[in-house]
Amino acid sequence: MTVAVEKPEETRTAEPAPAAGAGRKVSRSMVVGAILVLWLVLFAVLRGKQTLALAAADLTDLHRWFNDVNDSIGANRNSNPLFLYFFNEIRLVIDTLVTFVQELISQPSADRPAPQIGWLGVVGIAGYVSWAVGNWRVALLAVAGFTFLGLQGLWQESMDTLALTLSAVFVALLFAIPLGVFSGLSDRFNRIITPVLDFMQTMPTFVYLAPLTLFFLIGGASATIATVIYAAPPAIRITAHAIRSVPETTVEAAGSLGATRRQALLKVLLPMSKRTVVMGVNQTIMAALAMVTIAALIDAPGLGKTVVQALQSLDVGTAFNAGLSIVVMAIVLDRVTTAASAREEEARRSKNRFLAWRRPLLGAGAAATAVLIYMSHTYVWAAEFPGEGGIGSNIASAADTATTWVQDNLSGLTNAVRDVITNGLLNPFQSLLTDSPWWLVGAVLIALGVVLGGLRAGLTTAVCVGLLVATGVWSDGMTTLASTLVATVLVMLLGIVFGVWMGRSALVDRMLRPSLDAAQVMPPFVYLVPFLALFGATRFTAIVAAVVYAAPVAMKIIADGVRNVPATTVEAATSAGCNTWQIITKVQLPMARGALTLATNQGLIYVLSMVVVGGLVGAGALGYDVVAGFSQGQLFGKGLAAGLAIVLLGVMFDRITQAAARRTSA
Repeated sequence: MTVAVEKPEETRTAEPAPAAGAGRKVSRSMVVGAILVLWLVLFAVLRGKQTLALAAADLTDLHRWFNDVNDSIGANRNSNPLFLYFFNEIRLVIDTLVTFVQELISQPSADRPAPQIGWLGVVGIAGYVSWAVGNWRVALLAVAGFTFLGLQGLWQESMDTLALTLSAVFVALLFAIPLGVFSGLSDRFNRIITPVLDFMQTMPTFVYLAPLTLFFLIGGASATIATVIYAAPPAIRITAHAIRSVPETTVEAAGSLGATRRQALLKVLLPMSKRTVVMGVNQTIMAALAMVTIAALIDAPGLGKTVVQALQSLDVGTAFNAGLSIVVMAIVLDRVTTAASAREEEARRSKNRFLAWRRPLLGAGAAATAVLIYMSHTYVWAAEFPGEGGIGSNIASAADTATTWVQDNLSGLTNAVRDVITNGLLNPFQSLLTDSPWWLVGAVLIALGVVLGGLRAGLTTAVCVGLLVATGVWSDGMTTLASTLVATVLVMLLGIVFGVWMGRSALVDRMLRPSLDAAQVMPPFVYLVPFLALFGATRFTAIVAAVVYAAPVAMKIIADGVRNVPATTVEAATSAGCNTWQIITKVQLPMARGALTLATNQGLIYVLSMVVVGGLVGAGALGYDVVAGFSQGQLFGKGLAAGLAIVLLGVMFDRITQAAARRTSA
């Protein structure tokens, strides 16, 4: 950083005045505008030429090569040493773990008509664990939530989902916690692993599935491994952050008392970072639950499979009932782990006289839970959830009735909204991307990368564009890009409106933030169901679901950015006579540019993952290619290439917006 030192008056020399316009700086927005205008002019001249369009059933040489690789692996899976002694062994270990947990709580074992622990025992364990790590309110929520899953008629499906989630979380934490601790202790390792974690978290959930089925086949093992890969990064990051957040003076004090590095880790660093580490466990569980439901596409059992089958058959009632079960399970798991992270601090602050009785009461609760487990293991009525799931049937019927009413009475309004956005925004932009020559779109993307993010971002964009062309799904990639950018524009409009409102009003923030937090808990699949009822199976359904899915994170980031604008600056603008609109547009939003760019980054990544999932409800493009690759063997190669294209789009978005955020904050 250079500091300008003013010359003394007597030594200051006169400098010639700059010529008119010589000091004028061309802003990035002007350059971006010039690029877009030039694009539109060339589009009008070259429309429809060199678009690299590919029909749904057509394959390129790369796709056929992927198919050949898949066939070759299938033929040599049991003879190739790499599979015999590595991939097959991993699959066997994971399968054994998943089967063990399933036979424990969800699936009948070989010699029993019911799981080892029936519904009564599972509900008892859920209540006891929630009470032990949280409080009695969370325990009541857990008992009510798990009981509701059975009343919906989805007990076994729910337990299958829980079994896969617990298996994946166990394996993820087995690796993530040590890696997070090592990353927190070693700057060199942290620099190495950070780009890997960035890449893993940038990839949409769909992308993990296709390559894993290539090595581990479809089923619970692939689903669990995919979930581990997707769910581990939050735990690694948050654990590393927790270790680094422990005050250095505390660690130095332990060292001065003779503590070794191992003792300092076990007696100081880990105990003082325990609450933050538990928050990392919470994020891992939420990510695992979201991934397990999506993994139904590769034959993972549970609620996700029910949702996928219902979406594919447009059965809104069944999809809504199963989606509601996923939401209930997510809320219970989230509240239990959140309460666990806050329990010790609440206990210190509380003056409750019953705290002295907590240990004896926990002992009595453990004994009662053991009795419930024994009963659920011994008696059929305590093992199999009673009833026929009448509540679930009523919920599905009510959802179907509501869907019919909406379609009969609100179709004019919903169709009008869909047509306005589709015809006025989506179709023109999609045409601009898909009907322009591929090299023109690539040149525009690279130029925007350089202008917004710098030379490094431009180089990354150039590599991504080249690889996108090589995948053979350029046209579908541009269709997905159009939907993603349109949805992101809508996300940012909502984010700015509500984020500014929340940032300026503490009352509004307190009212909206709990709903936004709850919305982020729900897995992506759940968002498709209500909009399928409103808009039918169209690409617009995926766009609206993506907007609702991504808007909460953008709103919270923008709200925090607006709130962090110094109050003195706002007061100075007010005293200068600025009205509310001028303060927002001339002071708060310009000073929160970094937050706006970060919100755009996160919005793009969230939207991309949701738009791709929307391939299940008519979104088409890359999402459809991936789904078709799972269900039709001859399209496996194209689906794998589409997954690679999704990764490239995600990396391109992430690098440009992150670089832009750094340049804005500098």
